[in-house]
Amino acid sequence: MQVVMCAGAGQLSVQDHPIPELSADMIRAKVAFGGICGSDLHYYQHGGFGTVRVKEPLALGHEVSGVVDAVGADVEGRYVGERIAISPSRPCGHCRFCQLGIHNQCLNMRFYGSAMPFPHIQGAFSEYILLHPYQVHAIADHVTLSEAALAEPLSVGLHAIQRAGGVLGAKVLVTGCGPIGSLLIGALRRAGAELIVAADVAALPLKCAMDMGADLAINLATEPDALAAYKADKGYFDVVFEASGSAPAFLNALDVVRARGVVVVIGVGAEVHIPLSQLVGKEVDVRGTFRFHQEFATAVRFLNDRLVDGRPVITGVEPVRNALAAFNMASDKSKSLKVQLDFA
Repeated sequence: MQVVMCAGAGQLSVQDHPIPELSADMIRAKVAFGGICGSDLHYYQHGGFGTVRVKEPLALGHEVSGVVDAVGADVEGRYVGERIAISPSRPCGHCRFCQLGIHNQCLNMRFYGSAMPFPHIQGAFSEYILLHPYQVHAIADHVTLSEAALAEPLSVGLHAIQRAGGVLGAKVLVTGCGPIGSLLIGALRRAGAELIVAADVAALPLKCAMDMGADLAINLATEPDALAAYKADKGYFDVVFEASGSAPAFLNALDVVRARGVVVVIGVGAEVHIPLSQLVGKEVDVRGTFRFHQEFATAVRFLNDRLVDGRPVITGVEPVRNALAAFNMASDKSKSLKVQLDFA
């Protein structure tokens, strides 16, 4: 089978590996589509992010869909040929955070395609993959396998909304309208936000943000002062979701969020000097959000019921043999949002 491997910065290849053997308690799936995520790009472009480095060859990928290929003898309720979205979240279930129900903070998390632990957790950009039954979520007949691979980034947005503490009737700003930001906007619309303003520095993500349900799109490259009006009287927005990973965007968020408002930080990569006097004076809550777990099932239901239609986010699909071209395409944010690999 073909597997997309990364050995360090600029070292991406498609390799032949043996098909994994099925055990009695597992399910084997034939992967259909895999979405290239920002973390995959960081591994390819830089060999990691922050202090995380690729120390051994790593199979990338965690946004995948597929078709059940084989079912272990002890697995009930699944059948060969079932079309599925695949959750990459595999918490241990035993550590203190799992016991608290905070599974995304599991101390022994085996999240696909992660170089955080060593040995690394191998990823899902692989023609065949073994799954625990709880990772398998059936998709509706009208949902394509390409769409099903969006369940993972949609789950990130749903968890961010949960961290915000709810957005019903809220005035919301989303900075950074790539795939996660745009899918978040679709979820915010479904969650009852009163007003959704999208901000980015490129036209393509802003068009997608509008297609996903934003009320207003602001291009900060052409209108750098467009958010200034929202700073008056101790800020305007009830909640700001910062999804770009940009230090200036985070500082802008502190300016435009209202007193006692919430800033949810999704994007990673920036080191920021935080103006504590502003946090204290406006009593702003700054909350991180990291991955997801139980939200995956909700994301699949939203896609199945067309409560969120993520199709505008998909801007390119390449066969897995063209993985290098697909990664280079995904790296150009002015021309691409979600680029997927086709494993057919």
